[in-house]
Amino acid sequence: MANDDSSVLAYYAKSGFMTDPGRHAAAFGAMPRDIAALCEIVQGLLLHIFWAPAYGFKPPTEREDEVQLRSVAEMLDRALVIDPQALTVARPPARRLLGNCRHFSTLVCAILRHQGVPARARCGFGAYFNRGTFEDHWVCEYWNHRQGRWTLVDAQLDAKQRQILNLPFDPLDVPRDQFIVAGRGWTACRRGESDPMLYGIFDMRGLWFIRGNVVRDIASLNRVELLPWDGWGLMAKKDSESGAEDTALLDRCAALSTSGNEAFGDLRQIYEDPRLRVPRVIDSFRLNGVEKIELPGI
Repeated sequence: MANDDSSVLAYYAKSGFMTDPGRHAAAFGAMPRDIAALCEIVQGLLLHIFWAPAYGFKPPTEREDEVQLRSVAEMLDRALVIDPQALTVARPPARRLLGNCRHFSTLVCAILRHQGVPARARCGFGAYFNRGTFEDHWVCEYWNHRQGRWTLVDAQLDAKQRQILNLPFDPLDVPRDQFIVAGRGWTACRRGESDPMLYGIFDMRGLWFIRGNVVRDIASLNRVELLPWDGWGLMAKKDSESGAEDTALLDRCAALSTSGNEAFGDLRQIYEDPRLRVPRVIDSFRLNGVEKIELPGI
């Protein structure tokens, strides 16, 4: 499928159903265009549920369901219930919406798209949380028109987290060896260049985990940004059920997701494979079991 930079950038400058701000579009239009300022706004709206204790806040049980919100419109609806001030006003930690890295990345992606800036949420692994391992993580990737390149920005990392992590880089331009897109991790492990047991979160690690993130990243590159514990298609297969054809498909996905804009047409095409495409009903793997979730935007 032929494409050029203009068609690729036009696609990522438009919202998908997860990043559509809905009734909050006017508020998005009033936000600054500076990426640092946008990240500060997002940081003032959201609080990573795992980082909450570092801010002196223990989330009550009744608020833990906030991390299950998927669409940006739903996220902002709930944020305004918690605190009705304008979205640009920074909330104290206890009055921020609870989320995770995917929520930060998807929200800043949504704002950028609304401003006409090509952006996409990327699923992969951060090398900067526990040195020597690659932790399950999401960031936003936007098209830097001035430099003519895709730039990774970690909107989650505010001043407190940067200090605690002692970051050796600017989170507004994350180096590619610090955030490993899922496809790159898959390829490195398949080639024996990296240990798959270093990739994952908590005690969930290995090539099977990387496989899930490759599928999530392909969906996100097709403007369907789901939660880190949502599963469908190829993710539902056990390693023993996954054969050579599935592995070849993942190898192809990994190659396309780490290629330049010239791969866009093939990225769109490969997503039509039912092993990759997000269905209307997905499995959400939660602590209390698996829940079937219907996605109205599919």
